[in-house]
Amino acid sequence: MVENARSINTVANILLLIGVVYIVGPLYLTLATASQSYEFMLRNGLAWYPGDQLLANMGKVIIETRIPIQMLNSMIVAFSNALATCALSFLSAYAIVYFRIRWAGVIFALILATIMLPLDIRVITTYQVASNIFSPLNAVLEATGFNDAIADLFGAPVHLELSVLNTHFGLIAPLVAHGTGTFLFRQFFLTLPKDLFKAARMDGAGPIRFLFDILLPLARTSVASLFVLTFLSGWTQYLWPLVGASTPDMQTAVVGLARLVPDADGQVPDFPMIMAGAVLVSLVPLTMIALLQRYLVRGLVLSEK
Repeated sequence: MVENARSINTVANILLLIGVVYIVGPLYLTLATASQSYEFMLRNGLAWYPGDQLLANMGKVIIETRIPIQMLNSMIVAFSNALATCALSFLSAYAIVYFRIRWAGVIFALILATIMLPLDIRVITTYQVASNIFSPLNAVLEATGFNDAIADLFGAPVHLELSVLNTHFGLIAPLVAHGTGTFLFRQFFLTLPKDLFKAARMDGAGPIRFLFDILLPLARTSVASLFVLTFLSGWTQYLWPLVGASTPDMQTAVVGLARLVPDADGQVPDFPMIMAGAVLVSLVPLTMIALLQRYLVRGLVLSEK
């Protein structure tokens, strides 16, 4: 017996339409406002229909602001973060699954604990370490008393200093340390036959060859999905690039967009130019999603089996 689900389909279509309007509405408003002039916005407010000033506003963003160099910074940070996260997560999951490690469960639990401690929570301590990456070593020397012995021998204690603030490395390194990728790859490796590693060893393949010739080709969809997700996360990061970079030439595009809003009271922001900048900044992640969407979906589905 086939039930009449016409009413259910109608409600589902209405909810779907509401969701589409909820998502597409702000995007349309952004494009419509970006295509109007500043004078039009002062007279009429935000535009609900498109104009003919989109290219002119994008030209203003490229010429009059630091958004282009900040987009390059975002590209460097996001791409390096995605590449380093994929490599580190792949190797850590490989070691946990295919090597006999006594405390593998504990190590994996500690890696997963990093998911519960995002960068936004530990931003203060991260800033302290980034301002002097030798501060943990200095603390160990003080706590163990080695600094006192060094002071007795050489007349002065050791105090090492090296800041990575306002550098690309300083913006990238704190974003890499999270366990999402390790969990993703571990779940995928567990779906593979358990005797695959033994069969590879019987054929003369060592751990390195097994890693590159067998596991990496099999996991290419998972690698692609993690790369896209991590790239998008690095591209949209706001808090840490705001704290870790103090000059406009080192800040990322998302921070640069926020800087386009004037700080002076009573001054009306140039919303058409700001919206044009938002459209310009969104082109890179939208293009990546469009090109790698099938790998993203397939990798996430395979990792959950």
